[in-house]
Amino acid sequence: MTSGLVPKMTARKLNLFYGEKQALFDVDLDIHANSVTALIGPSGCGKSTFLRCLNRMNDTIPNVRIQGEVKLETADIYDRMVDVVQLRARVGMVFQKPNPFPKSIYDNVAYGPRIHGLADSREELDQIVERSLKRAGLYEEVKSRLQESGTGLSGGQQQRLCIARAIAVDPEVILMDEPCSALDPIATARIEELIDELRENYTIAIVTHSMQQAAR
Repeated sequence: MTSGLVPKMTARKLNLFYGEKQALFDVDLDIHANSVTALIGPSGCGKSTFLRCLNRMNDTIPNVRIQGEVKLETADIYDRMVDVVQLRARVGMVFQKPNPFPKSIYDNVAYGPRIHGLADSREELDQIVERSLKRAGLYEEVKSRLQESGTGLSGGQQQRLCIARAIAVDPEVILMDEPCSALDPIATARIEELIDELRENYTIAIVTHSMQQAAR
């Protein structure tokens, strides 16, 4: 396991503008390897905007302009030579509302490994899907119905499916934008347990409104 003293990602003097409106002001932050970094604050303060800077999701929004530096280890992720698709494989994201693809449970998880060419055979792809679902704490609940639609799962199961989909491409960092906000207390507790387990293998940055969740 990488030392927790080594920043996996760093932001320095990060400013972001939506047109003429500035949303982030000189943000400096270190995100340490194999840790959970919680970003907490009131609605509208820029937490999610900052999180999206870490894998360039803001690139998809018109009229967004960024100043400053974001590094993944020693590499500037905003360098013009960076392959954004590959960056997002290394820095995955789980969104506020579960968003499984309208595909089978199996194909939801297999989607990333297929497009990135991570499996040379169906057997290898099966292993990736099973391993990812197990790491997301979902495999035992769905192993007999992998060909059923992912959209038919409960909210908490859908969010764990989205986590499995994110980790199937073996990212180094997982960004989570209020992953429990749409879930009931039981599903929330399961996701929180899962996040604590995942930090053994991944670096996690999570946006939350909850002081209690941040403390946990």
